[in-house]
Amino acid sequence: MNDRHLTTWVFSLIIALTLRGGFAAAQDMPLTQVLIDGEDWQLLADGFKFTEGPAADAQGNVCFTDIPNNRIHRIDLEGKVTVFAEQTAKTNGLMFGADGLLYGCRNGEKKIVAYQPNGSFETIVDDVECNDLVVASDGSIWFTDPANRRVWYVSPDHEKRVVVEGFRPNGVILSAGQGSLVVTDSEQSHLWTFRVEVDGSLSHGDRYYMPLQLLPGRDKPGSDGMTVDDRERLYVATHAGIQMFDPTGRLGGTIAKPQNRFLSNICFGGKEFGYLYATCSDKVYRRKVKPTGTPYFVVSNRK
Repeated sequence: MNDRHLTTWVFSLIIALTLRGGFAAAQDMPLTQVLIDGEDWQLLADGFKFTEGPAADAQGNVCFTDIPNNRIHRIDLEGKVTVFAEQTAKTNGLMFGADGLLYGCRNGEKKIVAYQPNGSFETIVDDVECNDLVVASDGSIWFTDPANRRVWYVSPDHEKRVVVEGFRPNGVILSAGQGSLVVTDSEQSHLWTFRVEVDGSLSHGDRYYMPLQLLPGRDKPGSDGMTVDDRERLYVATHAGIQMFDPTGRLGGTIAKPQNRFLSNICFGGKEFGYLYATCSDKVYRRKVKPTGTPYFVVSNRK
């Protein structure tokens, strides 16, 4: 390990240990601390063409998109699925902001937009290629642009600029404390971790959370969407299933996919944010788990 990698690893470890409870958070975190005996995946709805972008609001309701059908759907706390918005221009990634709006990558029009509760929307930035995005408490946005091998930053006043390039980014998530940003590269058996600076730029970028498990006969993990729980465990959707890493970047285990189809994304939601939701090809599932994954804007409002 050279000096640069050592510095980055130490920085990442310090961030992980201090965000959620000190060195106790660095102890082994196996799947027995996540999964509940007797609980399995529950099918919520099927018949879609391709589901993506699950995101929870402040109450735990979850929205997801059916990209080819140009619809966004909403799952209430009881698991009932309804249509949230129609004619969504192949909206892909979704994320709620602290303002209660649902931000989305409106790919068919090369825009990032903010959806109102009634399904109408306003444009945040245009002329962008956007696959997935994450929204910080101050309204800042980071989004991935796989086609051009870039990660972009959008300031609260809607100014955009490239902050990282040189690999093929896919999923993106902030840590619960919003101090670091994690980006997947579906072609590589690692994730990228960066420190978030005050101006939205990213520093100390390095390979982390590795190695990702590969299915036999495959040389790419297919890593896509991610989520984090309240103890800073990171969960990433891959071909092999939902791979869970502890705050120090160690693999704690892999949760089996709900069906043997493409697993695109995951999030915490439902009552007290105690359910793990998964968009898996033509279906959407959830399962009750031990940890909770409270959105940062809910945590901030409780303080």
